[in-house]
Amino acid sequence: MKSLKMKILPSEYRIYQLAPNSSIPTQVFDEEFFSVTKTEDEVSLVCSARISIESKNVEAGFSCMQVVGPLDFSLTGILSEISSVFSRENISIFAISTFNTDYILFKTVEAENVKEAFSVSGHKIL
Repeated sequence: MKSLKMKILPSEYRIYQLAPNSSIPTQVFDEEFFSVTKTEDEVSLVCSARISIESKNVEAGFSCMQVVGPLDFSLTGILSEISSVFSRENISIFAISTFNTDYILFKTVEAENVKEAFSVSGHKIL
């Protein structure tokens, strides 16, 4: 696989689990990066840790790595390669895909391990 270029976004993030009928606080929409996914069972919300949201389930302390794109839809194996690097380091991830690219959240305490692992794997973190 061709070397991937990634960048780590500057904010710290939280991942919230909300009820499926929940409203998203308006301040979320002012953020540079956020993600909302709704299913019949839940709303998953990823947003900056600067925003505090009432939720029965929240996971805090995440960094977010962006695959520098845009990525063509014909490309294969990108998430597989990324998750393999994290797996070799025994680091759990939360992946989000968009039209243009992929984002991977991981615990901020693992940031130096992540940078080293991707460098050793031949990928570049900008």
